Amino acid sequence: MRLPTVDGGHANGWAIDGYSGKAIDQALFNSQVKMMLDKGLNYFDTSPAYCRGESETCLGIALEKSGYDREDYVIATKMSNFSPTQYSLAACKKMFGDSLKALRTSYIDNYLLHNVGNGGYDTFKKRYLENGAASWCLDLRAQGKIRNLGFSFHGDRRAWDWCIENHSIYKWDFALIQMNYVDWLHAKELSDKNLDAKYLYDTLTSLKIPVVVMEPLLGGRLARYNWALANRLTPLDPEASLASWALRFCGSFDNVMCVLSGMTYSAHIEENIETFSPLKKLTDKELGSLEEAAVAFLALNTIACNCCNYCMPCPYGLDIPGILTFRNEILSSKKKLRPKEIIAAYKKAIPQPLRRAEHCTGCGKCNSHCPQSIDIPKEIAKIDAWIDEVKNALV
Repeated sequence: MRLPTVDGGHANGWAIDGYSGKAIDQALFNSQVKMMLDKGLNYFDTSPAYCRGESETCLGIALEKSGYDREDYVIATKMSNFSPTQYSLAACKKMFGDSLKALRTSYIDNYLLHNVGNGGYDTFKKRYLENGAASWCLDLRAQGKIRNLGFSFHGDRRAWDWCIENHSIYKWDFALIQMNYVDWLHAKELSDKNLDAKYLYDTLTSLKIPVVVMEPLLGGRLARYNWALANRLTPLDPEASLASWALRFCGSFDNVMCVLSGMTYSAHIEENIETFSPLKKLTDKELGSLEEAAVAFLALNTIACNCCNYCMPCPYGLDIPGILTFRNEILSSKKKLRPKEIIAAYKKAIPQPLRRAEHCTGCGKCNSHCPQSIDIPKEIAKIDAWIDEVKNALV
């Protein structure tokens, strides 16, 4: 989802006029894929919707150039039919065919109904049920064109219930859920629409459906320095990074098949591989410390933005993830910044004035795209009011 670009960024970012347009660094990515396979990492999760639609193609090239046989790695991709123009069965079939071509393969190991709860239950029905797409995926599995069928879940409880209630028909081979030590017991505190990760994990485990984990680092929020987390975790092991604690949490559960991490930089890949080579499962004491850290994290009242960029592009040019992330960085900082420092940090985070919070019209087009069910216009308005208060303090 976050493939490296030639300018040192990642390909899921946006600029004011749409996608950033910076080319994916294919040569770097080829070397990263080879390194991962050499070190035993063999599960690659992609989607037609990732990286301006280039993710599958770049992954296909990198895997082909790796020198490894097709049986040596697992490709997971998705039916990412988010637009109403993609709801028809014909469009879904074309998407699957395009995925095979882009990934340079004759079959997909793990195929997912993508984000089944996003947009509500009625949207779920249009994307997968009324058009026959979910049933068609059963045919693909029977034909061997996909080896395993699963779904990824955010949001609407009714979509989750439907998938669970129909397990006897679809016999899900796996499911992809958001799981980390904050969402484990506290997801519903962040939004009434959420389901706690423990509930999701326990339900799947009771049905013997293997779990693949997404957002183990909450979009990086559990990896970046945060005094509330560091204050509780660093004394346990001064050499361990915050990211390693979050990854070890997810890997400590027996029914977790794979933990996904959206990595851009080779250093992140190396650290994550080291964390799992071998995995040191958490002790009961360490689990207790992570729960304490989760409570402290929640007390900061940060916004539940994971920088997935699904809300982009904003029709009015706002840098929505940048604005929300800026607010979270201020809340997560141990240092109390003076008004002048806050304004300077805001200008640095959002250098183009037209992309700042004050230009939000409250149109709400972003809300239906947010997997975290954030009321984005409401949060942007609160940030705008806060910035005005800070500016007034300078007068």
